[in-house]
Amino acid sequence: MRRTLMVAAAVALVAAGGCGGLAGKTFAEPQVTLKDVKLTGVGLTGGSLDVVLNVYNPNNFRLDASRLTYKVMMDTLGFANGSIDQLTTVQSKDSTAVRIPVNFSYAGLGEAGRQILNTGSVNYRVLGDLIVATPLGNFTVPYDRTGRFSTVVGLGR
Repeated sequence: MRRTLMVAAAVALVAAGGCGGLAGKTFAEPQVTLKDVKLTGVGLTGGSLDVVLNVYNPNNFRLDASRLTYKVMMDTLGFANGSIDQLTTVQSKDSTAVRIPVNFSYAGLGEAGRQILNTGSVNYRVLGDLIVATPLGNFTVPYDRTGRFSTVVGLGR
């Protein structure tokens, strides 16, 4: 009986030692912030812009973002939505920029389009989810940011 207990204790110690690589690791959600909104083209009927998000990884291991969903709103109007299925790696304690290209028409913007044409600026909101793979598993991280877009200076507050 005593021998069985000693063998069980030895097996438990070996098993605990084998998990040392993951011991103490926890997942801290990446921080997604709005870095910039750039007007990249303007025409008679609409234009294009890049919404640039900054993704910071506070963890001690790299994150592989495999999918980013987004919804861009101008005032309360849905402006663009979709997803980007592109592998983006964010190293430990580092950040990377993710670009979301958006095409728009003035007719589809309604009142927000009139505001841009009349004042050169409009309130916006960018929200969605970032799906990341880690050594601890896959996680879905939501983000939601607001600001004021100005065609004169790029990103407003």
